[in-house]
Amino acid sequence: MMFEYTRRRGVRSPVTDASTFRVGRLARANSATEPKTDLSNLIDRSYNYHSPRELRWHLAERLGLAPNAVFIREAAAA
Repeated sequence: MMFEYTRRRGVRSPVTDASTFRVGRLARANSATEPKTDLSNLIDRSYNYHSPRELRWHLAERLGLAPNAVFIREAAAA
């Protein structure tokens, strides 16, 4: 499954002092002829992710899929 997300600024992690991000919008990425399906309700958009990999693993767990079956990409800035 392919997902596309928009990134919002997060905070610095108090544990690792690394920058984090929040997901503004999450959509199922379909072909160019199909409309995107908004799936933002599947995740807690107030959570601060440390990496896209963490988001991918979170989605895989939420959907009951193997992590290598989930693909994510950041949406191009509009």
